[in-house]
Amino acid sequence: MTRKYMFWFIVVLLALSLALAACGGGGGSATGGEEVAEQPAETQDPASGGDPEAGKAQFDTVCIACHGPGGVGVEGLGKPFTTSEFLLTVSDSELLEFVKTGRPVGHPDNTTGVDMPPKGGNPALTDEQLIDIIAYIRTLHE
Repeated sequence: MTRKYMFWFIVVLLALSLALAACGGGGGSATGGEEVAEQPAETQDPASGGDPEAGKAQFDTVCIACHGPGGVGVEGLGKPFTTSEFLLTVSDSELLEFVKTGRPVGHPDNTTGVDMPPKGGNPALTDEQLIDIIAYIRTLHE
């Protein structure tokens, strides 16, 4: 009986290996010289899909103090979102993690000389609320 189970185990393992090879291994690159168009970050990013209107309400109570009305920034406190190159280089999920973590004064990328506290200093903000804020911030870039 042991040989029979070993045989079926090998058959199943071989079938799985062939199935994975047929899928391309999930490497994300095109095969056979075909180009595969990248999907927009909004469709790939699980943090996408927030409500910009709800995000504006949260932004206006938490983020506005440092980032100014409409995200124009406040000199010496918070960078403007309207012209931020950083916002163009990160996905919503990456931005969510950034906002949840913050950026201390000692961080090499901190150019304001002021801490960006985690969650803008409001630890009660949920991930859903932060995703809404991110959706609003995405509407501000000019």
